[in-house]
Amino acid sequence: MAREDEMVEIKLHNTATRKKEVFIPEVPDNVRMYVCGPTVYDRAHLGNARPVVVFDVLYRLLRHVYGPDHVTYVRNFTDVDDKIIKRAEESGTPIDRITAETTQWYLDDMGALGALEPTAMPRATQHIDDMIRMIEGLIESGHAYAAEGHVLFAVESYEEYGKLSGRSVDDMIAGARVEVAPYKKNPMDFVLWKPAQDDEPGWDSPWGRGRPGWHIECSAMSYELLGESFDIHGGGNDLMFPHHENEIAQSKCAHPGGGFARYWLHNEMLQVEGKKMSKSLGNFFTVHDLLEQGVPGEVIRFVFLGTHYRKPMDWTQKKREEAEATLRKWYAQAAQGTGHGTPHDGVVNALADDLNTAGAIAELHQLSLADDVVGLRHALQFLGLMGDDVPDWAQVDLSGLAGKLFTLREEAKASKDFSQVDEMKAALVAAGVEVRMSKDNVDLVPGKGFDAGKLEGLQ
Repeated sequence: MAREDEMVEIKLHNTATRKKEVFIPEVPDNVRMYVCGPTVYDRAHLGNARPVVVFDVLYRLLRHVYGPDHVTYVRNFTDVDDKIIKRAEESGTPIDRITAETTQWYLDDMGALGALEPTAMPRATQHIDDMIRMIEGLIESGHAYAAEGHVLFAVESYEEYGKLSGRSVDDMIAGARVEVAPYKKNPMDFVLWKPAQDDEPGWDSPWGRGRPGWHIECSAMSYELLGESFDIHGGGNDLMFPHHENEIAQSKCAHPGGGFARYWLHNEMLQVEGKKMSKSLGNFFTVHDLLEQGVPGEVIRFVFLGTHYRKPMDWTQKKREEAEATLRKWYAQAAQGTGHGTPHDGVVNALADDLNTAGAIAELHQLSLADDVVGLRHALQFLGLMGDDVPDWAQVDLSGLAGKLFTLREEAKASKDFSQVDEMKAALVAAGVEVRMSKDNVDLVPGKGFDAGKLEGLQ
């Protein structure tokens, strides 16, 4: 951990206060962050990956500032849910097999994007007893009630409900698409526990065999792993209401002495070519789809980092091609450096200013222009854009072709026939190679749209 007088000052936009604040952890040697994870029933789509990358960058920054041993990052898996049950019914596959397989898919795909695994990744089914205990406490304190095999949280019992999202009760009722049920005392009351059908997953409870509601999961797991008060809670802004609003209500009523999350961070949504991603528009795809199409994970991550997390991010083919060309160039430079080291102050300071990833990338451009190969290498590693070595997809040795073109040019100077030189240059450009020719040298640099397959006939 850095000395206090050397500590980088981190500023984060806190959704709860609607302003940028200096981040001061409750316990400096025990920084704690919770991020809502996936419901594991299918492959993660590209939008699911955005919060993973955003909060991975924050995790890396916190580890850098406070020390890896002083940061705890928890991201959950929801492995019991109506969507999972429906998938099992449709496919005839056992639920535990679906959740095990899709959980591993998620970890593999996010790992391909350079995301570090969190400190803890609890599964909802591992914490059912904790949820039951929390629900019992809420009933005893008058914040929840049992009705017809269900247990519901009484929203009117928590005066600050709606404060995070800033919604009125009417707006909340419309936004939540609340279920009108005769057993509810108030339309806004939400389910903590519900009955399970005989052919559905279920657990014994004081209210009969059933399973937890979605919102109670995160409250119970964050309490068990991080305590009644912790530093940062993150997720996509689509979770702000009702999920995060409900988490706050449950947790603060269950543990009135704790503050629950002190800083709330929400990332904006993702678009594709300027439009909302949807199956009906034909622009819906998973991270795995892109990886299978040959889009490197580092390229996906780089495109994500080009937009501030609080702004909508637009995935475009142009951005993808530009990112790949830039990274190829940077990797060629970074390969000349060695090892791991401290990232450049400019990169750290950009991230410390509310995760200004676009500013951090601007710093990388400056390091590249200055040909600071060591600084560039360390910055790429810090941002999760490079591991110990240059990725396989970016390792292209064009020195042989450069030598061949240089020889052809020298021969052409004598014969005055430059047709072969022109043909080779045209073929290189068609393959996405930037040709740089000086009096004494020929340099070939993979550029936008580089396709190594088009070079085979030139070897």
